[in-house]
Amino acid sequence: MFSTILSAAVLGIDAYPVQVEADICDGLPQFSMVGDLAAEVKEAADRVRTALRNNGIAFPAKKVTVNLSPAHIRKEGTRFDLPVAVALLTALGIIPREHTEEILMVGEIGLNGLVRPVSGVLQSVMLAKERGYTACLVPAANVREAASVPGILVIGIQNLQELLECLVSEGIPERYIRKEEFLPEQDVEYQEDFRDVNGQEGVRRAAEIVAAGMHNFLMIGSPGAGKTMIARRIPTILPRLTVEESLEISRVYSACGLLVGEGLAKIRPFRAPHHTISANALAGGGRKILPGEISLATHGVLFLDELPEFSRSALEVLRQPMEEGQVTISRANGKYVFPAHFVLISAMNPCPCGYYPDRDKCRCLPGEISRYLHRVSWPLLDRIDICTETPRVDYQGLTRKGENESSAQIRERVEAARKIQKRRYQGQHWQFNSRIPVSAIPEFCVLGSSEMRIMEAAFERMNLSARAYYRIIRVARTIADLEGEERIRDIHLLEALGYRSVDQNFWDR
Repeated sequence: MFSTILSAAVLGIDAYPVQVEADICDGLPQFSMVGDLAAEVKEAADRVRTALRNNGIAFPAKKVTVNLSPAHIRKEGTRFDLPVAVALLTALGIIPREHTEEILMVGEIGLNGLVRPVSGVLQSVMLAKERGYTACLVPAANVREAASVPGILVIGIQNLQELLECLVSEGIPERYIRKEEFLPEQDVEYQEDFRDVNGQEGVRRAAEIVAAGMHNFLMIGSPGAGKTMIARRIPTILPRLTVEESLEISRVYSACGLLVGEGLAKIRPFRAPHHTISANALAGGGRKILPGEISLATHGVLFLDELPEFSRSALEVLRQPMEEGQVTISRANGKYVFPAHFVLISAMNPCPCGYYPDRDKCRCLPGEISRYLHRVSWPLLDRIDICTETPRVDYQGLTRKGENESSAQIRERVEAARKIQKRRYQGQHWQFNSRIPVSAIPEFCVLGSSEMRIMEAAFERMNLSARAYYRIIRVARTIADLEGEERIRDIHLLEALGYRSVDQNFWDR
């Protein structure tokens, strides 16, 4: 008695097809599972056999062999419990073989027969649709996630009794078929709003430019000046998610098991890891290779508060993803590529006590200040487009009456600038000004003779690197888009240069 069931393994954020084959024959009673399996996959034999017995299904005293093919793909997690159970029930003749054809299955089974949620369901359903399967059978808790993929039948079950009801009889009962259409959220309700920020007009302006062009941003200022408050409000002025962006975010979160009970992501992520985070947790990896905080922040904000307090190894991990938009992790068993289309927002004090250069309050020695600042390397600073001082807000500014601009008002201008970029870069492999490759800057960021003279003087006087030179031009392009200007003008370049002068006031190379 032989049967085979379709399933999927998830490695990183990608799913790969797996055939779960079961053979039951005469011989010494034995239950063996093969196919490059992790320990938790092999334990499926005990879980499934006990669950079947507790649901009134007698398991024969025969030799049982379960193979998960292909053998060169590592199988991890408890997602194969459900296909193993169905394969055994089909081999025993309880479920008709023709009722399981072209159905991909994933799910964990408890000892009482309850079907529990697993991670990576979204990838599995996308794989099923790509391979032309007709349906997916998943845990009920994963239904919203699975049903977000249009064009494929999704069946959600809670226990083995419902499984038998779906697969034994002719036709699947309508109550187990789930449908959900993804609609991007039009009006997302945020708890934070830029209306709450008094003063800091210069930093608010910088945050708007950051959101419009997806530029990396560093705020330097004394404690309590409002750096964290502003950073947490930047997602509220970012444009609404597109379907493509939502799918990419959801794939990452599904692989980490963070979409259970949810549909596709409808708001941009905001990740704020503690400064004790390791380099592996930031970039991804571990015994089971999973995305890190960098990838969890894709199409959103990665906020690093108290930047110098992070370990040097963790900060240096950021450099390559900031340039390439992806994280590549190489291991002996393969290479994993995770998306990293994030905007880095960071904040820091200018010295250990936080009050430099105010010598009335700062008691730090010059050597202490230098050592503190140089915990952040110059190559990392060179990848930050905009750097601003966040001055202390006085009492009048803090308590002033009047209506500050709301996040919705700022977002309107940001979205208008993004529409300009979308039209300009139509057909290109990038969408934002911050991602313009160097080879395309002469075409999309044309400078006149006056602008060229400004950049030549700045390049020599500020001792700019080639990377910093092009980043200034990209920021100027965003400022021009916010103003609705087709060409980059002197005033745009001068403002962009102002956002590069602050870091040079603190760091010496």
